[in-house]
Amino acid sequence: MCGIVGAVARENIVPVLVEGLRRLEYRGYDSCGVAVNSKRGLERMRSIERVSHLDSSLRRARLESTSGIAHTRWATHGAPEIRNAHPMFSCDALAVVHNGIIENYESLREELSDAGYAFVSQTDTEVIAHLIHSLYDGDLFAAVREAVQRLRGAYAIAVVHEDAPHIIVGAREGSPLIIGAGAEGNFLASDALALTDQAEHFLFLDEGDVCELTRDTIRIVARNGEPVDRQPQQVRIANSAVELGSYQHYMQKEIFEQPGVVAATTNGVEAFVPELFGDAAAATFDGIESVQILACGTSYYAGLVAKYWLESIAKIKTDVEIASEYRYREPMTSSRTLVVTISQSGETADTLAALKYTQSLGQTRTLTVCNVASSAMVQLCGTRFLTQAGQEVGVASTKAFTAQLVALFMLAVTLGRQRGHVSALHESRYLQQLNGLPQMLTSTLALEPQIVAWSARLATRENALFLGRGLQYPIALEGALKLKEISYIHAEAYPAGELKHGPLALVTETMPVIAIVPDDDMQEKMKSNIQEVRARGGELFVLADKDTQIESEEGIHVIRLPAHYGPLSPVLYTVPLQLLAYHTACARGADIDKPRNLAKSVTVE
Repeated sequence: MCGIVGAVARENIVPVLVEGLRRLEYRGYDSCGVAVNSKRGLERMRSIERVSHLDSSLRRARLESTSGIAHTRWATHGAPEIRNAHPMFSCDALAVVHNGIIENYESLREELSDAGYAFVSQTDTEVIAHLIHSLYDGDLFAAVREAVQRLRGAYAIAVVHEDAPHIIVGAREGSPLIIGAGAEGNFLASDALALTDQAEHFLFLDEGDVCELTRDTIRIVARNGEPVDRQPQQVRIANSAVELGSYQHYMQKEIFEQPGVVAATTNGVEAFVPELFGDAAAATFDGIESVQILACGTSYYAGLVAKYWLESIAKIKTDVEIASEYRYREPMTSSRTLVVTISQSGETADTLAALKYTQSLGQTRTLTVCNVASSAMVQLCGTRFLTQAGQEVGVASTKAFTAQLVALFMLAVTLGRQRGHVSALHESRYLQQLNGLPQMLTSTLALEPQIVAWSARLATRENALFLGRGLQYPIALEGALKLKEISYIHAEAYPAGELKHGPLALVTETMPVIAIVPDDDMQEKMKSNIQEVRARGGELFVLADKDTQIESEEGIHVIRLPAHYGPLSPVLYTVPLQLLAYHTACARGADIDKPRNLAKSVTVE
């Protein structure tokens, strides 16, 4: 993985490939490359630096072509070295780019080695290149179709051959791949964002599809070998999504977009009704007795918050599980369980696999909270809620997380209303709070200057503890994740009541402790936990509501948010923790939008 771009057109496509890669940089990568069919034959250029470096090299070489493929790679098999960068060649005649992981690559590699193929990389992708080459007899499309039938695992691939300079062949299984059709040619990509300036409409390949593109034609064959027509769709991505404007980094821009994102996601909701989640939602929700939430990373933390809401508001038993763990055990299932998956991209490999697994166990009541309408997860689920976060470029999720929280709160109240646990009066109060949330977020963002002062102190540390209780514990987890993701400071989060069960041993004057202390029924407990930290010499950074009874003093720094915002307070506390991670990373000189070793869309296990 991570980003694929391919083009076959009337004019030179090298600038198109480079621009596509540049647009996919947000997904994270450690190498990049381009392969084209030029007048001199199949040519390739790769780099273990940024796309801008690759672009400079291509310009110096004056590489031109009307067909080619390109890739940004996030290392899975093999270190970030030139020999492992895509595109991968076979016998200098065929090139492949690949997202995903081939699980049976070792046996295929041994077989192909015995057949005389020499391997120069450590990747599983080189196996694909040699396998297709071994099956090629003049028909690239047929060779790819035969080859993918032997692959086990997940893949999206694009293939070119020097004998067919005006053809690109693509295939997908478990990783996204789309076709873009334009006036000047046809295109392949793993993300529509790469092609928004080139394609007029998009065709989304299904699992098992193999496609062949020329500049004027598109051919798609399904897994069963039958030709198919995939319905063209329009994908609108505002130019502002990929423009920084006055902000230093995309993460900062996306943090400040959150009031608008929340407003767009709630869309002036006037009632909590099942139809918010699709036409089939009423039947799906009817008679459910429990909820199972499956997610990874930041989305998992959103699910943990949702558990509190669902059990307190809807009075329904809720379990939350990391998707990568769920799919490898034998869970107790029920036809009356609503399975909820949460994913920004809708292509998160482990969550997608967990969804398919639970469906294979006979669970048909499924709902996804997702940001991408065309994603595999949306297509697989009977009901869905599409958040309106827009394109999120920064690898560390910010606005997508708050949009997920809003969607899950709406689900909790909707189920509570349907189950008779939310009165008309309570619904009115929830609506008032939800519709007032954008203004509250705007007020919270105004705390940025105070957060900057904190970040200067945290930037010199190498460890941090985050504490929260109840609804705020998952927000502490998310705050710790953000800090470690982009500043590379080791951070851990705990329910504050667990301090005495181990973490207190870590507290010294060099261990900053970030505590969330809202004005709720856990306030006194949190104040006691703060004193435990202070008694051991720990330095405290406390986020508190306006009316919380805690004051700044030596070793205790307090920033006050607006008045307590009830069950939606976790959304507000998310914002200062995002800003804290962002400004701490800035102070440490980190690469904010492209943190090391991380990818935006985790499409492999």
